[in-house]
Amino acid sequence: MSTILEMLSHGFMVRAIVVGLLVSLCAALLGVNLVLKRYAMIGTGLSHVGFAAMVIAGAFEFIPNNNIINDLTISLVVVVVAAFFLLRLNDNSKINGDSAVALISTSGLAIGVIVMGLTTGITLHICNILFGSILAMTTFDVYLSIALSVVVLALFALFYKQLFAVTYDEDFARATGTKVEVYKTLLALLTAVTVVLGMRMMGALLIASLTLFPAISAMRVCKRFLSVVITAAGIGLSCFFVGMVLSFELNLPPGASIVGINLIIYMALTGVSFIKRGGAKA
Repeated sequence: MSTILEMLSHGFMVRAIVVGLLVSLCAALLGVNLVLKRYAMIGTGLSHVGFAAMVIAGAFEFIPNNNIINDLTISLVVVVVAAFFLLRLNDNSKINGDSAVALISTSGLAIGVIVMGLTTGITLHICNILFGSILAMTTFDVYLSIALSVVVLALFALFYKQLFAVTYDEDFARATGTKVEVYKTLLALLTAVTVVLGMRMMGALLIASLTLFPAISAMRVCKRFLSVVITAAGIGLSCFFVGMVLSFELNLPPGASIVGINLIIYMALTGVSFIKRGGAKA
């Protein structure tokens, strides 16, 4: 308890926790849809595009000393465009989902590395992008992240039934009059926004874990869609907070700590699922 109180005495930690909890909740909710639609790695692909955008913004100092248009807002625009492009590639019968994600992912990394190679003096900036940094969040970043997270949560709640229908059976959803392409685009858009917001803290290499781990962990013990969504949300929020506490107490990187806790929870729930199946067979 003393560790938590000490954490909350630091303004930058309070900002990080508020933003992190909101982004973790968004990622966990969207992650269920992404995993069920076999789009689990879309977060990785989009984060690599975000990496390239942030590297370019940092290297060439787009609109320096501007609080409104900074590397975060530039990345938001670029990643949203990439999400639409990825969706179009995925709908192309000649390019399946895995290939489309790999194409976007490797291209983003390559562009970022090329720019990094042509530029000097941004090594620390690159480390923050790859592995995340609480200190890299400005006041504007915090306000923007909170506002966009609330929008993502509101849209997810408002179109929950449509996203559920599109996730489980596109053909049936289309037959019932659901505009499948619109809601697939919405899912891609919400994922893109969540990925960029989470990159500040988790980094480009680890942000995909926020959408992946809570969903697959919840699926180990829950069967119904709604129960999976609720459980994933609880796991995502809990793992983030515990990971932040461990990071503060042991002086560990926050992103890696959060992923570590997620991994432990996944292994524990996998064990519970195995025991339950064994008991049922007996």
